[in-house]
Amino acid sequence: MAKIFIIGPAYPLRGGLATFDELFCTAFNEQGHDCEIISYSLQYPNFLFPGSTQFDTTGVAPKHIKIHTLINSVNPLSWIKTANFIKKQKPDFIVFRFWIPFMGPALGSIARMVRKSGIKVLAITDNVIPHEKRIGDAAFAKYFIKSCDGFVTMSKAVMKDLENFTTTKHKKYLLHPLYTSFGEKLNKSDARKVLGINDDVNLVLFFGLIRKYKGLDMLLDAFNELKDNPNITLLIAGEFYEDKKPYLDLIEKYQIQDQVILHAKFIANEDVKLYFSAADLVALPYRTATQSGVTQVSFHFEVPTLVTNVGGLGEIIPHLKAGYVVEPNGKAIAERIKDYFNNHRMPMFTEGMKQEKQKYDWRIFVDEVIDLYKNL
Repeated sequence: MAKIFIIGPAYPLRGGLATFDELFCTAFNEQGHDCEIISYSLQYPNFLFPGSTQFDTTGVAPKHIKIHTLINSVNPLSWIKTANFIKKQKPDFIVFRFWIPFMGPALGSIARMVRKSGIKVLAITDNVIPHEKRIGDAAFAKYFIKSCDGFVTMSKAVMKDLENFTTTKHKKYLLHPLYTSFGEKLNKSDARKVLGINDDVNLVLFFGLIRKYKGLDMLLDAFNELKDNPNITLLIAGEFYEDKKPYLDLIEKYQIQDQVILHAKFIANEDVKLYFSAADLVALPYRTATQSGVTQVSFHFEVPTLVTNVGGLGEIIPHLKAGYVVEPNGKAIAERIKDYFNNHRMPMFTEGMKQEKQKYDWRIFVDEVIDLYKNL
């Protein structure tokens, strides 16, 4: 069995990446490997972080995995310290999470130092080119990618981007596993009671951090088209990572205040089940995308999901089986939301979600990563 380090966000950092890494580590250990996480003492300088806090202030540290808080993304001395720690532990291989080029200098430097000791370096590249581009992205991404032995992507779009930087044959496209740490689905009525939502509304959920590329404005355009269906309600659950005024102005302009419920805050892990249990349909109206962790939460809770036909989203949700794949505009989104509720698609699509979720098992993902390592 292998000794492994995952290099990426973990508790007390919050968010989908941290949740994924903790589940990934657990899956390795459950299959008999020895896996630990090396996380960040400083992930982003505050001026680069648009949210309220980078830290989980309500949860507790996972008791079943080891997390080493070592990396300061802007302090090269911490990179040396981290590399020395890894070399002393002598893992068979390490797995970096690479989601933004800003991390390229830190992670690329650590990778280059540990490779000199014969330790193999893999990377899960969530993004190669980010949704919101900045000067230096290509150079930072190239520096990191040239530091690795093998790669995993979780969308074909990212694989295509990756191939602009490397010609290695040691790469795999794998399906994003389920987020299974949010508990079991609740009774819909009970979840809605906690959230203060009536049982008789048809509820569409927009979930997650709110940024321009996620297309919330297009979903509001769709609800402007749905004003003749006042029983269809939109629940927006997530923290704004940009100015919320344009969205509030759209709600006012369209006069859809009675159809929109806004929970503008970061949703703690223990509350995620409330929102997905309450929802009839999840909507991801993205402008651009690679993959989305939200779809894997939808699969876990078996909630049919509408996605736009961008990036890798259409690979995940089978059209007219587990949800919809639509063009990224308000009219197309509105037409499918109407179809869903008017034609009572929920039972059929829910069954489709149940069938499709089987292929997103963590054991499959771990076995494929181990296979990639063995073939380096």
